[in-house]
Amino acid sequence: QVQLVESGGGLVQPGGSLRLSCAASGFTFSTYVMSWYRQAPGKERELVAAITNVGWNTNYADSVKGRFTISRDNAKNTMYLQMNSLKPEDTAVYYCNANRRGYLKEYDYWGQGTQVTVSS
Repeated sequence: QVQLVESGGGLVQPGGSLRLSCAASGFTFSTYVMSWYRQAPGKERELVAAITNVGWNTNYADSVKGRFTISRDNAKNTMYLQMNSLKPEDTAVYYCNANRRGYLKEYDYWGQGTQVTVSS
């Protein structure tokens, strides 16, 4: 069965760092675009970063450029998000997403989320 499990969240002070992990199973990880989303209380879920399965191209939200780094290890079926210089506005539940689009069908999977809180 398809499963995405996030880990690594927690409480950190402004300016600190966290590394999130997303462990995937039940599908061919290497063929999926992987992304991190986040959702703060009362806000819409937003894309934070994405990494493709071919060439490992990356895309970041403007708000996290230069601070966050997305990566993946296909041998371990794991995606990571290194978060540096964290700000209070980064506080949110962070979700792992796996997506694959074909001509007739789209596959889209989500993890349960991990809480990141940036506060003094």
